[in-house]
Amino acid sequence: MATSQEALLGPLKGLRVVEFAGLGPAPFACMLLADMGADVVLVDRPGGRALDPLQIVNRGRSVVQVDLKSRDGQERALELLDHADVLVEGFRPGVMERLGLSPEVVLARNSRLVYGRMTGWGQFGPWAQAAGHDINYIAITGALAAIGTAEQPVPPLNLVGDYGGGSLYLVVGLLAALHEARASGCGQVVDAAITDGVAHLMAHFIAQRQQGHFAEQRESNMLDGGAPWYAVYPTSDGGFLSVGAIEPQFFALLVDLLGLDPAWKAAQHDRARWPQLRHAIGQVLRSRSRRHWESVFGGTDACVAPVLTLSEAMASSHHTARASFQHVAGVPQPGLAPRFSRTGRVVPPGPAVAASFEDVQRRWTHRTGARVHQE
Repeated sequence: MATSQEALLGPLKGLRVVEFAGLGPAPFACMLLADMGADVVLVDRPGGRALDPLQIVNRGRSVVQVDLKSRDGQERALELLDHADVLVEGFRPGVMERLGLSPEVVLARNSRLVYGRMTGWGQFGPWAQAAGHDINYIAITGALAAIGTAEQPVPPLNLVGDYGGGSLYLVVGLLAALHEARASGCGQVVDAAITDGVAHLMAHFIAQRQQGHFAEQRESNMLDGGAPWYAVYPTSDGGFLSVGAIEPQFFALLVDLLGLDPAWKAAQHDRARWPQLRHAIGQVLRSRSRRHWESVFGGTDACVAPVLTLSEAMASSHHTARASFQHVAGVPQPGLAPRFSRTGRVVPPGPAVAASFEDVQRRWTHRTGARVHQE
């Protein structure tokens, strides 16, 4: 039986992951795995910056520096992979093959390995070999065209593409493949393409379009700022409030707390009157400060919340109560998500630390032997 201390190491304790250093969604996916207790070894090039403590997405890693362009470096990587459960790489299609680390080569040596491949366009397709970034990937899925002002699309940071359609789908795919491998004894390749993931995230809006409820013009739909009761409004002090009173009872409470004409309650979905309703809501909210409205709406069901800057969010009472942001080794960063009642960590893992190839080999060889003995 695990001790209480062992239980706090995360539900993925004992999972061995080899990550090949890259940018964007692959490191974030491996941060999630490390946060949940996986033993993630990051293979970085000599002179790489993976050990920078300000690179929060690299937290919880052991970092070994290997020259993958040399035969010796490739052999060392293969020896690590012999004892791994998961491989994660985020290179363009063909790079791992040229390094002698293709799925065929690696799986021939370790048939239980789950081989995760993270790309923007996918392993095949007309654009598979092209360079690109988050903004390009969400552009061709219909997502970017639906986000922004009526005048033009606005990229939503890299949250929708890299992290939403990329990292999270990769992690889901890896865990699903690991689950299947427990029964079959066979690993497989997980082809996680950001374009696929974002297209998948658009399922609701594709359905809405088919039903005639989604117009392909920004700020004309319920969730894109078109509805006056699902929008952002300025306050008198230069702040902003988010209003999301979708349900009729919540909208009715919004009307009451704003002191608007009660007749608006029956006109919530009258699109012809949306411009007037937007003006009425905006006029009242613009008359007082954000702090004032926080005191009015705080704790109510009117679905109104302040739009906080990152600095404000990190200091907010709600996030403080939940430790949603924490300091690790003096560096402020997000806490842990999701949370586990029995096997969850309390504090995020520390920054990446240097490790020798030999140390990792000894650690993993020992664990492999222990696992085989238990079986």
